[in-house]
Amino acid sequence: MSDQRFIIEMGMGNDQYGMDYTKAAARAIEDAIRHSSIPLFDATGLSHDAMRVQVTVGVAEPDKVDCAALIASLPRGRAEVKAVEGGLNVVNPDSGNTLVIATAAVEAFLPKQT
Repeated sequence: MSDQRFIIEMGMGNDQYGMDYTKAAARAIEDAIRHSSIPLFDATGLSHDAMRVQVTVGVAEPDKVDCAALIASLPRGRAEVKAVEGGLNVVNPDSGNTLVIATAAVEAFLPKQT
């Protein structure tokens, strides 16, 4: 039986001073799920453990993202996080500081219901 996607949320986050790609990615994920409420579980009696959560974060330097830390921060479901090239780095010409911008897509899947 294959999974069926029932939610996709997008978000954006940044780290303005530390060039911390994991922090920017965490903020993008939080932005994506902050306004979501899924009454499906209460309405059907399904366990949150039945849900597979797939997160893709885009940052300029994906190898600097701690995907395990991001998985640990997700509140529900069986999560997987993948970092890919994307997002944006913006250099402040006055200070030389680099602002890291991350994007995130958070998708939720359940086994097909009959």
